[in-house]
Amino acid sequence: MVLELNRRFQGDPLSSRLKIIQGDVLKCDLPYFDICVANIPYQISSPLTFKLLSHRPIFRCAVIMFQREFAMRLVAQPGDSLYCRLSVNVQLLSRVSHLLKVGRNNFRPPPKVDSSVVRIEPRKPLPPVSFKQWDGLVRLCFNRKNKTLGAIFKQKRVLELLEKNYKTMQSLQLTSDTEKGEKLSADDVALLSDMVDDLNLETGYENDDDDEMEMDDADMVAESRASFKEKIMGILQQGDFAEKRASKLSQVDFLYLLSLFNKAGIHFS
Repeated sequence: MVLELNRRFQGDPLSSRLKIIQGDVLKCDLPYFDICVANIPYQISSPLTFKLLSHRPIFRCAVIMFQREFAMRLVAQPGDSLYCRLSVNVQLLSRVSHLLKVGRNNFRPPPKVDSSVVRIEPRKPLPPVSFKQWDGLVRLCFNRKNKTLGAIFKQKRVLELLEKNYKTMQSLQLTSDTEKGEKLSADDVALLSDMVDDLNLETGYENDDDDEMEMDDADMVAESRASFKEKIMGILQQGDFAEKRASKLSQVDFLYLLSLFNKAGIHFS
């Protein structure tokens, strides 16, 4: 195909403006571009979309043909059955619009799926939010998108994760204040918290009251977790989110919810 394209443009007055890059689009460094028009292998739809949206400088517009179901997820709105984490993340970074449906019978031989052409226009400027924090929250909420947020955030594993992040953030802020150093960003904390394990410290001292101490420690842990759970529920109630579902929340709702958590020192990995 590369040879054929070069042959067809050979001798054309505008041939000097044609540059053909042969390679894997997911592995190549993309040059500067203003417009992207593409018919792509459907299995790279998601990684290519986010590679384009992360490209700098920001391009003006992309018109791409996707498998129809993927395209409809991109443009889905709160309350739609196909509304998902992909919808929220892409629409945070861009304006997405459906242009036209391309039926399978337009191809020879016809594939097994229908297609759709979508226009993607990156937002300028981008919302002032940490994308890792944003995706951590959205990933958690859409794990059970039809459950209420109150039910999701009451789950033991969710509370343990958020409490670990919270304690890590508090520890890092205390260390930073003590050393008068630069505070780590929320992204750094989120990444670090994934690597921090619960430590069982051994003092090396023997005590006849070991059983009593273990019971006291268990009570303290239980009390701490109950207090943290109350803190999380208070945040949800503050924004009137406890009875709402991710499948019905807009980008503005998620941004507001994330801001409430962050102001309370709660961060997402």
